[in-house]
Amino acid sequence: MRLLVSPINTEEAKAAMAGGADILDVKNPKEGSLGANFPWVIRSVAGVAGGKMPVSATIGDFDYKPGTASLAALGAAFSGADYIKVGLLKIKTREQAGDMLGNIVRSVKEFDAEKKLVAAAYSDCSRVGSISPMDLPEVAAECGADVVMVDTAIKDGKSTFEFMTESEIAEFISAGQDLGMEVAIAGTIKFEDLELLKRVSPDIIGVRGAVCGGDRSGQIKEELVRRMKADLS
Repeated sequence: MRLLVSPINTEEAKAAMAGGADILDVKNPKEGSLGANFPWVIRSVAGVAGGKMPVSATIGDFDYKPGTASLAALGAAFSGADYIKVGLLKIKTREQAGDMLGNIVRSVKEFDAEKKLVAAAYSDCSRVGSISPMDLPEVAAECGADVVMVDTAIKDGKSTFEFMTESEIAEFISAGQDLGMEVAIAGTIKFEDLELLKRVSPDIIGVRGAVCGGDRSGQIKEELVRRMKADLS
């Protein structure tokens, strides 16, 4: 399992790298669960990574705006992100999800076929009225996405594990992997959740709050990244 850590600037990116993170995921928590940061921040974090590890960038928690999302995805790819991540926040049907993801994948892959598209659904979908994570793998695979992910839409301290059972998470992981994609699990993951994650074994685990000392609005701490990395081994 690879550890994805979400910095908001180069200082945090350096702390995450020093702590042993495997992927740097540039985001802006002020704009939501998968809030987008600025192009120059993505470029600066990519510069800090220096090709030593992949850089991911979130482009936002989207409603049904395929054109807007496609332009945002292209901007993140152009700015240096290796993984471009979109959240399907107000996407209510498989058809809408397919239209969104198909166009986003095209915009990214036509620019650079090596870039990877991450499609994210939300474990607390019932709270926000969005598509179920269980519907995502098949649609994402049909559209050519590379990674499927589950996160929490509302950041109020409740984790993915309060909205999905261990068997549902395992099913989500198996579905994505069986369709040839990597699978990431995120959503207010805490240190005490790591044993469950080891059992279900996703490809990627995404964190921010836990390595900021429990508050995602805090600052990433190198020692907490190192501890999480060690606990995953």
